[in-house]
This record gives sequence, C-alpha cells and structure tokens, in this order.
Amino acid sequence: MSTTREVPLGPTGFDITRVGLGAWAIGGPWEKGWGDQDDAESVATIMYAIEAGVSWIDTAAVYGRGHAETVIGEALASLPEDERPTVLTKCGRFEGHELGSGKLGNPKAIRQGCEESLERLRTDGLDCLQLHWPPDDVPVELTWQTMAELKEEGKCASLGASNCSVEQLTSMHEIAPVEVVQPPLSLINRTVLGDVVPWAHEHGAAVIVYSPMQSGLLTGSYHQRAELAADDWRRESPEYMPPKIERNLDLVERLRPIADGLGASVSELAIAWVLTRAGVTAAIVGARRPEQVDGWVGAADLELDEAALAAIAAAVEESGAGQGPLGDAVSRDHGDLVGG
Repeated sequence: MSTTREVPLGPTGFDITRVGLGAWAIGGPWEKGWGDQDDAESVATIMYAIEAGVSWIDTAAVYGRGHAETVIGEALASLPEDERPTVLTKCGRFEGHELGSGKLGNPKAIRQGCEESLERLRTDGLDCLQLHWPPDDVPVELTWQTMAELKEEGKCASLGASNCSVEQLTSMHEIAPVEVVQPPLSLINRTVLGDVVPWAHEHGAAVIVYSPMQSGLLTGSYHQRAELAADDWRRESPEYMPPKIERNLDLVERLRPIADGLGASVSELAIAWVLTRAGVTAAIVGARRPEQVDGWVGAADLELDEAALAAIAAAVEESGAGQGPLGDAVSRDHGDLVGG
C-alpha cells in the first residue's frame, strides 16, 4: 500500500488519502491558536505535504480568524486545477468577527461565513462545508437547513458535521444527508468509538478524525508544559495538566518500544492505530513546518498486526490513560468499513 492510496470520502464523490493536512496551527496567533507562525513556512508545509502524496486539507473559517483559509488560498492558487487537493472547511464558529464571537449558527452567520470562506480560498464552490460545532444561538436543525440550501445553490459540493452528538446527527440527517462526520479520536480520547463512529457507519457517512496525536501529546516529543508558548491554547488543556499529563506521558513511553520495533515514530504508531478502527476513513494531522510532515505521513503505510495491536491495547490499559472503548480493529483492506 502506498501513502498516495485513496479511499472514498463517503458519498461525496471525492477520494482522499488516509491522512490529510490539518490547518489549525497555520492560522497563526489568535484566541485558540498555537502561537506565532510564518506564512511562508505554512505555504512550504502545504506544498511539501502535497508533494508527499497527501490529497486533502482540513481547515476552518475561525482558524486565525480566517487567516488559515487565506494562506491555503494563496498556496493553491499556484497549482493547476487538476493538481489541487480537496479542501474541507468548517463554518459556524467565530472569534472577533463583526457578527460576534462564539458558536453562531443562524442563517445570516452561516451564509456570510460561507461567502467569506469562498473568497479566502479563492474558489467558486467549496468541496465540503462542515458545521464546526453545534450552535448556541439557534437549533442545530436551522443551521443544517441553511447549509443544505447552500449546497443546493452550488456553494458547496458536500456537507459534514464536526463535534456533534448522535442525537444531533440523527436530527440533521433527516433534513439532508450528513456525508462527512468529524470527531476527535486518539489513543487518549476514544469516546466516539462507542457512539458517533458506529452511527456514521450505519448511515453511510465518512469519518475523518481529528487530533489523532492528542494535540501533540502522542508525538513522543513533548516533555513539560514550559515547552509551550505563552499563547498556546494547550496550556489550558486538562490533558496537559495533572493528573492526566502523568498518565498520558506514561502511555507515550510504553508506546515508544512498540514503535521502535516497527521502525516507526510514536506519531506514526498513534495515527496508524486510529486508521485501524472500524469505520474510520482517514485522519487529520497538523503540521507547521515541512519536516513535521515527515513525522507522520508514513502512518498510511504502517501495518499493525494482531501482536502490535495487542501491545498497544496493553500499553493503554497499563498506563490508565484516556477514556472510551478501544473499538474494533479491521484490516486496511476492510472495504465498505472504510468511509463509515
């Protein structure tokens, strides 16, 4: 199997590689950012990932208050149409915007946000528009109805939902098909394997998971909180503070010899494990510099046999890290289980 192998993105008509580039960090400094980021380095990272075979990018209107989309638009403008990756973006989350801040899903916010994303990404139609979070200001059904209308109008080719519960997804699906589901999933945060992922499989939706390395904890390179920039959002994350941080770092040390035995990095091992879960289509992985792509792109090629999966399960149990079921493992050629 090759890194460039693609699988269907559910019923959307797009095919994607099993790992994609996440653009949260390239938005630069903002309320929920990862600290300073150089735009030229971001563009270089995007181009490097594409050259490495990655065929899609996941972003959001709120990342850097729109700056991540702008950088992606600039990077892709230099590519011929047939060489551009699939781009999935998200709507309904605002910070420091004229419409306000927060999880806003009213029709005006969704429509204006969509138009702004189209402009920043320099396109006439989005490949996939995803609801970033269930809204606080209106029922989620109203938000989803507006998004369905945008699809009918040709503003986007497909629709997805991130961070939604099974109950919300079910209600939304009755209005218009939920084609892509985006939940968090990692060896530390496994809760969606018990509800959202099975729901997606039952309803034919693709599952693209985010934070498979638990925001950097499972890279094997994090050691202490002082390493994080003062404006890095992870400083306030419970997973980076006691008592969870001790268990999480213990898990990393237990994973390290397993990865070494496979000739892989801890990052690749953590991502490869996610890709073996039944119903998972692909994983979103962030990078701020080209060399960071090298640390995870090989996960798409890393085969985990029963012995490796058993060793990983034992490491999770012995460390006591995280929560949620480990879920069912399937082979990389599990046919209709890839894509939900």
